[in-house]
Amino acid sequence: MRKPSQRVRAALAAVAAAVLTVAGCDTVGKGSGQRDAGAGAARASASPGPAWDTRPDSVAAVGDSITRGFDACMVLSDCPEVSWATGSDAAVDSLAVRLLGAAGAAQHSWNHAVTGSRMADLRGQMTQAALHRPELVAVMVGANDACRNSPSQMTSVASFRSEFQSAMDTLRRALPKTEVYVSSVPDLKRLWSEGRTNALGKQVWKLGICPSMLGDADTLDAAATGRRDAVQARVVEYNKVLAEVCAKDRRCRFDHNAVFDYRFGTAQLSHWDWFHPSRNGQARLAEIAYRTVTAKNP
Repeated sequence: MRKPSQRVRAALAAVAAAVLTVAGCDTVGKGSGQRDAGAGAARASASPGPAWDTRPDSVAAVGDSITRGFDACMVLSDCPEVSWATGSDAAVDSLAVRLLGAAGAAQHSWNHAVTGSRMADLRGQMTQAALHRPELVAVMVGANDACRNSPSQMTSVASFRSEFQSAMDTLRRALPKTEVYVSSVPDLKRLWSEGRTNALGKQVWKLGICPSMLGDADTLDAAATGRRDAVQARVVEYNKVLAEVCAKDRRCRFDHNAVFDYRFGTAQLSHWDWFHPSRNGQARLAEIAYRTVTAKNP
């Protein structure tokens, strides 16, 4: 999702300072390593089919602020330690840790996601990820394509498709056999519905977080409802594109809208901006990814 401007950072810091005594933020923990032996044994005993290995030995992540753990630990800051894809935080139990164990994830996972990225940025991230020659690339991108100043500025469905296909083609030219996990774009309207119950969250939203969906959070007139419905419809179209492009690649797995369908509650939202995932939310994303990657028949 989009990274706020310097002006927004300064204003939000002032708001956050006023609530530090009640909001708080847990310290970031380290992975316990308890999964190391089990993960290794599982890899040794697995009998993968010709097109998909349920126990890849290395993971690279690409995408936007969600995969960077933005606002999960500190106001307006990335926190890759809690990333659903490659983080080391034991409370999250990231996809990489679940697959490789804590020690394996530390050595054989890489996070090339960038806060603020849109689909147009994915090809460059794929190029970077390919340099590690990972056995699995985890993708979560698209929220920023819908989170614009107005619905008219959202990435068109045609451009979204061509940019995603270009990113996949770039990876395939470098790594024909690498597996790809593709997350659906979250339900932004659901996040608005949940986050708007928090007064601090709505003040933060006024500083410019996803205005196409979160702007005028309490306004329920026809214009505001139509604007949110337009964003929601575009996200649904984006997820259709992700599913269709991924389906053409025998080493690509889409989550079948599992992230979009997940009913995020306030416990899963950052208590800084009430929009990005909290540690709890990151853990839920890790669970969904792990189920999809390790399923024999997804």
